[in-house]
Amino acid sequence: MTYSVGVVGAAGFAGIELLRILSSHPRFDLVAATSDALAGAPVAEAYPAFQGLTDLRFSTHKEADLASCDAVFLAVPHTAALAMATELHGRGVTVIDLSADFRLKDAAVYERWYGVPHTQQDLLARAVFGLPELFGDELAQAAAARSQGDAVLVGCAGCYPTATSLAAAPALRGGYGDARATIIVDAISGMTGAGKGCSERTHFCFANENVEAYGVGAHRHTPEIEQILGIAGQDRLVFTPHLAPLNRGLLSTVSIPLPATGPVPTTAELVAAYKDFYGDSPLVTVLDEGVLPRTASVTGTCRAHIGVVVNERARMIVALGAIDNLGKGAAGQAVQCANIVFGLEQDTGLLGIAVPV
Repeated sequence: MTYSVGVVGAAGFAGIELLRILSSHPRFDLVAATSDALAGAPVAEAYPAFQGLTDLRFSTHKEADLASCDAVFLAVPHTAALAMATELHGRGVTVIDLSADFRLKDAAVYERWYGVPHTQQDLLARAVFGLPELFGDELAQAAAARSQGDAVLVGCAGCYPTATSLAAAPALRGGYGDARATIIVDAISGMTGAGKGCSERTHFCFANENVEAYGVGAHRHTPEIEQILGIAGQDRLVFTPHLAPLNRGLLSTVSIPLPATGPVPTTAELVAAYKDFYGDSPLVTVLDEGVLPRTASVTGTCRAHIGVVVNERARMIVALGAIDNLGKGAAGQAVQCANIVFGLEQDTGLLGIAVPV
């Protein structure tokens, strides 16, 4: 059995990555790809990588028959998904949203960080969070609901929260960290994380040969990371994102203080605990002691590589997560969530290997 799917916002970086994955997915039949800007143009004309692989053309959002799809992926900016998700969900379509509109469970937090009111709070209350390794129970419940004929809505986790939380969650959920200490996150992303629209910061002449921090103390992914890690309202997360001259890839380094007194776990103990934590997660690999994640090792995939080191002298856990910001950080994760919701193995269509060199 196959399921018909559409992608709204298909011409953007996350959208075209969705098309790349879905075009070879064995159970999802890609029937619609929308872009008002490129409506009528063949996908293979705008993105020549698709030459010889698809005859699909971009259509406008209004022209596409999205209501007949089993599922629709929304690769649109925040606020744009609010009305779209509500309309589609109301017509019985399962929605997989890549924007921030249905991630934060508290509408007041969304309004404070995004500066706009959340106009679909009833639907927000029914949305499930799309980070399978940490919120698998929610997705399993959504799958059960969909199997009974209900449309469901998944708000997929963002790229920085995904890499950061996958790195930090086993240590925090395992009780290794100091429950009151500040957690420091330094994360580096490739330029595609800023979206397809060009700005002075992402212009080649300014971005090339340059690494810079941005959104210091005010980045909108901060409350999402806090929500995932169970530290919302504690004001003990310092998250500093950086842009690097890469097309794609994201590396997050999380420093978690150990309690001031008591035994210090060894790196070997933490690596073993992490491997046990992700033992049933086919798209997460915990690296052996002494091996650290690299963005190149996950580029083009939906895989996450996790490393952990204990700095005994400083009584600090240093956990690292590497993902492709367009893969596990966006399109790949969306497909992974859709797989679960439709009762498929979560890694269906996501078994690609990064280019080794």
